[in-house]
Amino acid sequence: MAKQQHSAGWGASQKRWLLAFLVMLSVSTLIAFFIRAAFDSCDRNLDVVGKRVPLGSPIGTNPSPLTFMKSKLVLLVSHELSLSGGPLLLMELAFLLRSVGTEVCWVTIQRPVHSDEVTYSLENKMLDRGVQVLSEKGQESTNIALKADLIVLNTAVAGKWMELDATLKENVPHLLPKVLWWIHEMRGHYFKLDYVKHLPAVAGAMIDSHVTAEYWKNRTRERLGIKMPETFVVHLGNSKELMEVAEDTVAKRVLREHVRESLGVRSEDLLFAIINSVSRGKGQDLFLRSFYESVKLVQEKKLQLPKMHAVVVGSDMTAHTKFESELRNFVKMKKIEDRVHFVNKTLTVAPYLAAIDVLVQNSQARGECFGRITIEAMAFQLPVLGTAAGGTTEIVVNGTTGLLHPVGKEGVTPLAKNIVKLATHVERRLTMGKRGYERVKERFLEHHMANRVSGVLKAVLQKSKSHSDA
Repeated sequence: MAKQQHSAGWGASQKRWLLAFLVMLSVSTLIAFFIRAAFDSCDRNLDVVGKRVPLGSPIGTNPSPLTFMKSKLVLLVSHELSLSGGPLLLMELAFLLRSVGTEVCWVTIQRPVHSDEVTYSLENKMLDRGVQVLSEKGQESTNIALKADLIVLNTAVAGKWMELDATLKENVPHLLPKVLWWIHEMRGHYFKLDYVKHLPAVAGAMIDSHVTAEYWKNRTRERLGIKMPETFVVHLGNSKELMEVAEDTVAKRVLREHVRESLGVRSEDLLFAIINSVSRGKGQDLFLRSFYESVKLVQEKKLQLPKMHAVVVGSDMTAHTKFESELRNFVKMKKIEDRVHFVNKTLTVAPYLAAIDVLVQNSQARGECFGRITIEAMAFQLPVLGTAAGGTTEIVVNGTTGLLHPVGKEGVTPLAKNIVKLATHVERRLTMGKRGYERVKERFLEHHMANRVSGVLKAVLQKSKSHSDA
């Protein structure tokens, strides 16, 4: 495809400079603020089992509501350090706490013996922000755990950390009253007593959506015979940095041109993208089936539309997984190689959000616990085609900010029809995107997060203090 003309006033070197800057900004955004701020419930109040934590004032000129954490010692425990959602969410919390003067220490349970490139990079980003990185066991981490004002266990399997060291194991009863357990999973295999046997005794659990919290409440009672502790439902949100890119018309135009040029698609073509790590649970296979079906519908109805493309961001051919091969074989078999584009997994999602027209969130089974890519897409004024499951139902307003379809094979044809609907109705597509953006501004921003998190931490610290005073 011929190279597109640059906007007036932008030379080639200026374009490259701005693109490099925006990509760098996107990386820092997605690492440093991956919870994205907006811890918000459906009715703009945080559920705290019988309590409500009111939404406070936005952060801007006002002091951060997290200032009460200044000089406190917090230990964050992650099951791994990778580019997956859980560790990055915990890193954002670390940076938020550091910004108000909290002393933050980090422990990774499954740290590789020989540091790989990802581990090295992420650890150095934390060290640069003043986060102390400790060994998963040993006297130093044990001493920090005993002295800490708060311990955050991240993901369902992080409870194993307390069993790694003999001294830690002896002190479990002293540690549990100051533990906040942050849970992101909603898959059945996490419901093992070995993982969560200490859950009833911790100060609180923090979960990313109402549907996931309800699932954990019922599942732990019915399958494990244990009771959930006081539970805080917190929605994720978008950082100031991501919003700045999303609201910058020039930046988005440059990113859009660059990405489309790299994919070999025209400015007028329609791009439907799924942005998740490639795995069966994320539904890329069913999305491609729906996309193929939508192309056939357009051809059968002889609709006059720009060429439609499917973009799969999150590929990893270096792993050579069976599922990845299945996806590419399907594309080849259906002869749609010119319409389907695989992009390696990346932290720099902002350029792709600027380049596409519609996000597809096709997570299967119980869906996403939350799905932060959904609110990121909405910040870029993109409509969302999502499965009617999990946290997606708490983000997407069906018929207003996007369209929902069933999970599983039953959802293939409905998703195909929804793809055609948004392809043929330009005004509806644009209106849904604008309403999604308005919804983000209303409830999924950084100042929402700071207020929600402050309410959670105050409640947990107060409970811990009451236990120590008793």
